[in-house]
Amino acid sequence: MMDSKPRRAAHATAREKLSRPHASHGTVCDLPPAQRKGAYKACSRLLIPNPADVEALMRKVPQGKLLTMGALRATLARRARADMACPLVTGIFVRLIGEAAEGDRKVGKARVTPWWRTIKDDGKLNDKFPGGTAAHAKHLRAEGVRIIKSTRGPALRVDDHDLRTWSPDA
Repeated sequence: MMDSKPRRAAHATAREKLSRPHASHGTVCDLPPAQRKGAYKACSRLLIPNPADVEALMRKVPQGKLLTMGALRATLARRARADMACPLVTGIFVRLIGEAAEGDRKVGKARVTPWWRTIKDDGKLNDKFPGGTAAHAKHLRAEGVRIIKSTRGPALRVDDHDLRTWSPDA
């Protein structure tokens, strides 16, 4: 007797999600004045980044150095001649890149994108990375980065993140 339930499609891996073609990725959009509110107040040209560009920057961060999300977005925007890179889309890609790197590691790749070197602007670790802040901290500690508890709440952060920040254009 055949099962009448429809089969579920296998979930796409993070690497497959990153490699999907999307017409809007890598596009600079002109924001009409009515949409320039909140974080977008001073933005007339918004970059919807390409995941390959985000990953390329994350791959360049040297061991022991850190890339903040703000520096990542600012570099992407500057290179595309935009006012800013979309924080939401960039954040989604950063998370997927971390997941893809861990997937790459599981299939035996020796060199993976060092996602753990990307942190929040205030030095906090990203709980949305693979393994949460515990895994994020473990990778950073292995590179000699000191991790402490945040002064506000249970979050973990890099102790001297301002001294370790790396600029892609330096």
